[in-house]
Amino acid sequence: MNKLEEQIAHLERTVDDLSDVVARQETEIALLTRRVQMLMEREAQRDADGGGGVVIGDERPPHY
Repeated sequence: MNKLEEQIAHLERTVDDLSDVVARQETEIALLTRRVQMLMEREAQRDADGGGGVVIGDERPPHY
């Protein structure tokens, strides 16, 4: 009986630890999702403004 109680206590501790990890990951994923969304909006705005030209092959940059 004591062995079962020890195993249950160990499993409860493991579940609590995993729950903390999942909660931290949820917060981090939400933050990263917001950042990606902001970057996508910024890039979409940059494309809409006509900026962000592409340098092709041997083309010299405008400052030359």
